[in-house]
Amino acid sequence: MDNKNDFKPYIPADKIVPEFTVTSVLIGCILAIVFGAANAYLGLLVGMTISASIPAAVISMGIIRVILRRDSILENNLVQTIGSAGESLAAGAIFTLPALFLWAEEGKIEFPSILTIFLIALFGGILGVCFMVPLRQALIIEEHGTLPFPEGTACAEVLLAGEEGGSKAGSVFKGLGIAAVYKFVADGFGVFPSEIGYAFKGFAGSQIGIQVLPSLAGVGFICGPKISSYMLAGGTLSWFVLMPAIALFGGDATIFPATDPISSMAPGDLWNNYIKYIGAGAVAAGGVISLIKTFPLIIRTFKQAMKSMSKKHASTNVLRTQEDLPMPLLLVMILVIVVLIWLVPTFPVNPIGALIIVIFGFFFASVSSRMVGLIGSSNNPVSGMAIATLIIATLLLKLTGSDGTTGMVGAIAIGGIICIVAAIAGDTSQDLKTGFIVGATPKKQQIGEMLGVVVSAAAIGFVLYLLNEAWGYGTDKIPAAQATMMKLLVEGIMDANLPWALILIGVCVAIVAEILQVPVMPFAVGMYLPFSLSAGIMAGGAVRFIVEKIKGSDEEKKERTDRGVLFTSGLIAGEGIMGIVLAILAVAGVDSVIKLKASLPQFASLIIFILLLFYLYRTCMKKEK
Repeated sequence: MDNKNDFKPYIPADKIVPEFTVTSVLIGCILAIVFGAANAYLGLLVGMTISASIPAAVISMGIIRVILRRDSILENNLVQTIGSAGESLAAGAIFTLPALFLWAEEGKIEFPSILTIFLIALFGGILGVCFMVPLRQALIIEEHGTLPFPEGTACAEVLLAGEEGGSKAGSVFKGLGIAAVYKFVADGFGVFPSEIGYAFKGFAGSQIGIQVLPSLAGVGFICGPKISSYMLAGGTLSWFVLMPAIALFGGDATIFPATDPISSMAPGDLWNNYIKYIGAGAVAAGGVISLIKTFPLIIRTFKQAMKSMSKKHASTNVLRTQEDLPMPLLLVMILVIVVLIWLVPTFPVNPIGALIIVIFGFFFASVSSRMVGLIGSSNNPVSGMAIATLIIATLLLKLTGSDGTTGMVGAIAIGGIICIVAAIAGDTSQDLKTGFIVGATPKKQQIGEMLGVVVSAAAIGFVLYLLNEAWGYGTDKIPAAQATMMKLLVEGIMDANLPWALILIGVCVAIVAEILQVPVMPFAVGMYLPFSLSAGIMAGGAVRFIVEKIKGSDEEKKERTDRGVLFTSGLIAGEGIMGIVLAILAVAGVDSVIKLKASLPQFASLIIFILLLFYLYRTCMKKEK
């Protein structure tokens, strides 16, 4: 990587080219909504999301270069900046806000309004962008050559290879179309079951199965075989060790929190009544462990952030590539949000409490920005930051008299803002790194990021309502792993009515995994999720393992993987979009009308999924002409 002193951006600072245009804004806003909705569905299903920057960039290049027949690298960069904001905001929202729906289903509170969800998402998103602006000089420029920013640099490479944009965009669109048709045929028409399984009669409590969905294969390929295998290991522990042990030793006993005898429970009931709590304890412990491990880095980052803010840059002739949103405007926006948090009833805090939210937000924004620069967005411990915030916020609210349901809703709202702040700050830093390499105008990117936040925040409430209305959170269709865990955590602090023994088992399992140097978060998420989900993800990871093991130069292997990542990004987006369409049909009550009365046997589902995996393999191995 070039040193900051001799680095030259692709588009020189003194050259003016189209950037913030009607075309880039329109395409970016559409992709922000599309990828936001798709990632909301995916994250609630499997507990993780994908980065939308590169898919958005290649789609933009396909449209602007192939259809509109013009070259504009900075327009494409602005499209991915706006579009990726939707994915990041969705990632922050789904970790916390579904907890409000779960409480509403239990009759504890009213369902959150669209306005409430919009304000939480908007406040978190805008604060995330505002906090990243003063950090740009320190993290993007001063540490160029030190912080790699993996996704931001990779996206810049894709943009710089713009002459290949048409074929790359074709890979994304191909995956999108295949996954959309596949999902509709399987879950819309019901031609073949999307989940197959078998419960062992001689091994009570266990059940093997796999969900044959394109998105799972896509997640597995993008995460790679190691992460996929950790998730599968967690699922194996839950479904083939813990659940059979509960069935074996429980017998006819009725053990809290279940209300039925263990002997009468199917594997799914055991998972719902016991494993969820054990998995939640493991996920919470994993988040805290990741936060503790990065604590020295957190302190160092925060010190650097404060130091960079105190610097005064004397230069009056600011180059285009150094223009940021003015600090007075940012301070006004932050002050307005502080006042609104204080005044809006959703947040039961006084002015001091609102100020604390902003201080926590800046702290975690600076942490998140540096973390993604060092180890990438996928390893950013956003959930760990949200857990720490929830614990402190819930305790403070309880101590100040905001207890019961009011305090619980307030804690989730505060945690939601912080979670979104961290996610958006990380995304903004990656986008600004891409812009720094290609020669974009930071000020225009920052405005674009805020635009993406606004349209995504306006859409996310409707998406969350759709998914809950269609399938319900906390079910096998939409497990909502992190949000369920956040809900349990807040409840446990507020009224101590949780099965703490089960949660502590999960905590201890996470500690054992850490001692054995197994990445705790993927292992813990695998424990929480149904085994069939982890098995589907492992199938995609296995394809990537095969692709990477086949002989070839490093450049050839990278090209194979890149083709696979683009195609599987399309698979994930396509299924996510079709998932939203099917949710609309379910809410409208017409899903049963289009579903066939009979479907193919489970064996046929497995063959169809294997064919999809083989097509993924062929796509990776196909050489560009």
